[in-house]
Amino acid sequence: MKNIYLFPLVSLILSTSVQAQRADWKPVSGKIQTAWAEKVDPSSTLPEYPRPQLVRPNWKNLNGLWDYAILPKDKVQPKTFEGKILVPFAVESSLSGVGRRVGKDSILWYNTTITLPSTMKNKKVLLHFGGVDWETTVYVNGKKAGMHQGGNDPFSFDITGLLKGGSRQQISIRVWDPTDEGPQPRGKQVRKPEGIWYTPVTGIWQTVWVEAVAETYVQSTKQLPDIDNQTLTFLSDVKNLKAGDKVSVSAWDGNTEVATQLVNGNEAAVLKIPNAKLWSPESPFLYHLKIAVMRKGKALDEVTSYFAMRKSSLGPDKNGIQRMLLNNKFVFQYGPLDQGWWPDGLYTAPTDEALKFDIVETKAMGFNMIRKHIKVEPARWYHYCDSIGMLVWQDMPSGDLGNHWEPRPGVLGRATDKDRTLESEGYYRKEWNAIMEALYNYPSIVVWTPFNEAWGQFKTAEITEWTMKKDPSRLINSASGGNFYPVGHIVDLHNYPDPAMPRPEIFGAKHALVLGEFGGLGLPVDNHVWQQKDNWGYQSFKTADDLFKTYSSFMDKMEGLIKVGLSAAVYTQTTDVEVETNGLMTYDRKVIKVPTAKLKAVSDKLYNPALVEIK
Repeated sequence: MKNIYLFPLVSLILSTSVQAQRADWKPVSGKIQTAWAEKVDPSSTLPEYPRPQLVRPNWKNLNGLWDYAILPKDKVQPKTFEGKILVPFAVESSLSGVGRRVGKDSILWYNTTITLPSTMKNKKVLLHFGGVDWETTVYVNGKKAGMHQGGNDPFSFDITGLLKGGSRQQISIRVWDPTDEGPQPRGKQVRKPEGIWYTPVTGIWQTVWVEAVAETYVQSTKQLPDIDNQTLTFLSDVKNLKAGDKVSVSAWDGNTEVATQLVNGNEAAVLKIPNAKLWSPESPFLYHLKIAVMRKGKALDEVTSYFAMRKSSLGPDKNGIQRMLLNNKFVFQYGPLDQGWWPDGLYTAPTDEALKFDIVETKAMGFNMIRKHIKVEPARWYHYCDSIGMLVWQDMPSGDLGNHWEPRPGVLGRATDKDRTLESEGYYRKEWNAIMEALYNYPSIVVWTPFNEAWGQFKTAEITEWTMKKDPSRLINSASGGNFYPVGHIVDLHNYPDPAMPRPEIFGAKHALVLGEFGGLGLPVDNHVWQQKDNWGYQSFKTADDLFKTYSSFMDKMEGLIKVGLSAAVYTQTTDVEVETNGLMTYDRKVIKVPTAKLKAVSDKLYNPALVEIK
């Protein structure tokens, strides 16, 4: 009889636990929400594996309801807490269940008790954070595990030595974020949101998780495809190697092994990829990787990953104008300015389905590229771009603004660089370096953009050359719409609302010519706006038909610009964001303002290969 009632009893306990968690949390009301907000479950919040480029099975997601407190900066760690916060949603967001500001004079504290699974016993345990804004200090069982500064890059701590007997462990986190009162990279966040500036994001905003690894394990990998020589150069960073340790790496096309190598320790492996299937938006083929650290024929650590064979480069057309090339062919790159903000989660999509939705809809609208605008996304977003087939231009989040446009006589389109402090410059360099390292393996990324519109732009030539040296496999857009210096691969003009381009006769011999921002056609939709009055757009319309008529005329004009030298264009923007109403979708993603099929029909002509002939 006891066995008959076991399953109903377990189900009742689990159901009661879930109901209790829901009772401790509800979204903060007062603003619009996406449809996915209703699917947010405190007992299973963003449960998907967070690192698709380096996968291990022995992990545990720590998202969910944690204790929180907001205290003055000079106060010590609290002994009691104010309530529950839903991790990983920023404290200012609706989905956090808190909806409060923090500011430079206060500290946001988190606390939780976790239970480590038995599979992690006698293993090295790593505590991972996808993103926390901005300065994070982590304590495990009352002892400091480490400190990290940076709101846009993932980080980890080895907490093995801080664990106590038994499975239950306490984690406490201290977060300080000065928002726009500090020199750190912070993107569009400000204390007083208005126009193109948005609500602050403080604290944990990406998945928190623990992972068990062997004493000797793969910490990271680097994949360098070469389509001209049909090779993949593979590098790994293996921790705690011993003499004689080997790394086995093999490339797979489905269930078919394409190439394999066994190399010493952290040496490079060069895999031959014959008859390579090239990655493109039309055919986003991904090869799989199997990696193992071997000692005396035994695998100590095994991980899986993936790569793509693709090339991002420049080349002249028949008139000598430099063009952006994909796999040695000209492909016009056209995409929206994508800011990645959410009315309910701010920096964080409510669910993984929501995260993927924007990319799927963008492709359906006829775009083949996304400019990820001064924000970094969770790793799964880039994985979806890889698998769906979406080119990505990745911006560095800006910070320490205050440049003044002071054109110098005789120097076209250039102003003075900002004179940053050593502290400010250090934050920028550290975080940009970490972002590029974290995102290096995602083949969808084809362009790095260190600066946007002179927002904190400094030492342009030096930063551009450093970026190019760090990653010679991608194109560098040194300053999108900013102070032009003759460095990098691209000259980038911003022009609203009509399409325009940099002058080919002046810039085209050495740089690709792109329209980094244009459009901004606004259409507020009742009941789907952040606020009912005082919304903003570059050019506002009263009907979707009128908006589309103007958009369609822009596509006609773009076709002519492509013929004379334009390589790419970025339309502002994917969605409305707070008081900005110039999105192709409303902020809550519930209304697509112009049918996707209509948008795609007028943009398809931009990809006509007959428009441009490459030498």
